[in-house]
Amino acid sequence: MTPLFETPLRLPIIGSPMFIVSGPELVLAQCKAGIVGSFPALNARPADELRRWLQRITDELAAHREAHPDGLVAPFAVNQIVHPTNDRLEHDVDLCAEFQVPLVITSLHAPNRVVDRVHAYGGKVLHDVTTLQHAKKALDAGVDGLILVCCGAGGHAGRLNPFAFVAEVRRFHDGPLVLAGAMSRGEDVLAARAAGADFAYMGTRFIATREANASSDYKEMVINARAGDIVYTDLFSGVHGNYLKESIAAMGLDPDDLPSGDRSRMRYGSDGSSKNKTWRDIWSAGQGVGGIYDCPYTERLVATLEEEYRLARERLGLPAP
Repeated sequence: MTPLFETPLRLPIIGSPMFIVSGPELVLAQCKAGIVGSFPALNARPADELRRWLQRITDELAAHREAHPDGLVAPFAVNQIVHPTNDRLEHDVDLCAEFQVPLVITSLHAPNRVVDRVHAYGGKVLHDVTTLQHAKKALDAGVDGLILVCCGAGGHAGRLNPFAFVAEVRRFHDGPLVLAGAMSRGEDVLAARAAGADFAYMGTRFIATREANASSDYKEMVINARAGDIVYTDLFSGVHGNYLKESIAAMGLDPDDLPSGDRSRMRYGSDGSSKNKTWRDIWSAGQGVGGIYDCPYTERLVATLEEEYRLARERLGLPAP
């Protein structure tokens, strides 16, 4: 398999892009800690703000590498919503090309419009998928790897068990594979690797960090929640996703009796968010919330994950990575 990155990572983790929550502060902290940081392009709003974000991240990571030549500084990624209603897509992909963003993560539609543009400057493309059909279409479009978004993942998520999904995809894809769904500990990262994935995709765990652009109430809700407090529904965006039950109730809705959603409600525009403000008012989280109990700085969190990963390997009698 061709490596996805030229430089090694401290841990095989890609911090997943989270609407509103992921900004330059979190991305820079993740990359400086040695794991891939990412953010949705639509978080930078208005559209001109994306240039400033990319300039800041590029400059600060370059300076950090120069100041820490022996450190593991990870590359960063930008998530592009390829849904036809995203009227910023061409603008945002052009900026990714200008700044030569190392990794572009595509979501919510076939990535054909993005792959050639990113490959032209030497970047790599990973695509979010929830079904085998989507996985095969993405590979036909020329993506470099797949992100399998499984049952229990925060935000838009699929229904498949991760072990079943990985096993079936590995029958026709031997390239980079990222596994998403309910991972919040170092042990979970090792389990993802053992199942056949190359990387763990971890988002919810980073909501409860100092650098995350989430309110204190949101972070506290994540810390206090358990898997049973996650509601899987398509009501808010037309695509099934996982949300915190308490945030749904706070909007005056009954989280145990929600109607079905309308896929036509999914709209993305130049304001950088879905038109119904789902991500602002209804807070997303995955089923891995039960493994989250504090709100540290990202560097401290990654160090904890690294120690958990090491101890899990020791328990299984595996050599040090």
